[in-house]
Amino acid sequence: MRQSFKRLMLDHPASVDEGYFEHFLFALRFSGTLFFAGFAALLHAFVPGLCERTASKKIEDLHYRMHNR
Repeated sequence: MRQSFKRLMLDHPASVDEGYFEHFLFALRFSGTLFFAGFAALLHAFVPGLCERTASKKIEDLHYRMHNR
């Protein structure tokens, strides 16, 4: 049981050189940006003149942040 907890909660953050809370905050901000991009894309679906590049810019930003940390 203890090994499962460690594997689920600690192994991945350690593999990217972060502690649990550091990784938690990064992932929380990342998910917030994804929700924002998703909403912008949804808005764009209904009104094509709105948010023309918002979602794609956010995804580009996330890609940069993910690969340069």
